Amino acid sequence: MDYKGLNRMCHDYGFSYSCPVEATIAVIGGKWKCVILFHLCDGKKRFSQLQRFLPEITQRMLTLQLRELEADGVISRTVYAEVPPRVEYALTEFGESLRPILFLMRDWGQEYRDTIVDTKTRQASQAN
Repeated sequence: MDYKGLNRMCHDYGFSYSCPVEATIAVIGGKWKCVILFHLCDGKKRFSQLQRFLPEITQRMLTLQLRELEADGVISRTVYAEVPPRVEYALTEFGESLRPILFLMRDWGQEYRDTIVDTKTRQASQAN
């Protein structure tokens, strides 16, 4: 299905995207989703593992982000019948399609990290 066909179908259900980037952001937008997905690229993770990778995220926010990613079909949640229950999160086949985007974001961040830090530092000092 081409983009125009997808946009028509989405519009029929009460939502639409004016461009493909908007559709992408609808799924992976926000501060934490891409970071969560990046950490799932190297395999299944439990909730506590994701918390360790993301020390600044609250438990509530991590739960919300995981639920949204699961609802969008990007990750799967597997609950094991154990005591205590064990829950694992993993990329779905659909989520795997984001792997190249996430790795390009990683590469860009590595290349321009110093520039970003310098710019943010300069902006903060000018604000004070």
